[in-house]
Amino acid sequence: MKAKVSWVEGMKFVGESESGHQVILDGANPGEGASPMEMILLAVGGCSSIDVVSILEKARQSVTACHVELAGERADSVPRVFEKIHLNFVVTGKGLAEKQVARAVDLSMEKYCSVSLMLEKAVEITHSYQIVEA
Repeated sequence: MKAKVSWVEGMKFVGESESGHQVILDGANPGEGASPMEMILLAVGGCSSIDVVSILEKARQSVTACHVELAGERADSVPRVFEKIHLNFVVTGKGLAEKQVARAVDLSMEKYCSVSLMLEKAVEITHSYQIVEA
């Protein structure tokens, strides 16, 4: 896997993936794009959410919406790395089985989500879930 990040102006950069997708990164606060640390949170949220929805669909659960609320705590001094990240999955559907939702979240966080599994070597990662009836 390869990628390229190119400076645009100020603290604004454009990242381009090998597959041709682009994203704006910005070190200004607020800037025109997410900061690199915000992108880390978005990456773990996206990776794990893809897993959760995929697992639930394979289990024939009627998912109508899914989002994950992420909270990251960073060190007070430089480097301001993440020390803790919590993910709260909110899964909406018709007659969702709690056992299936719990299983999907656990499988993502413990087996499938490459981003969280990589990060947990240096960051305390916790998770929870909520089920909302559609």
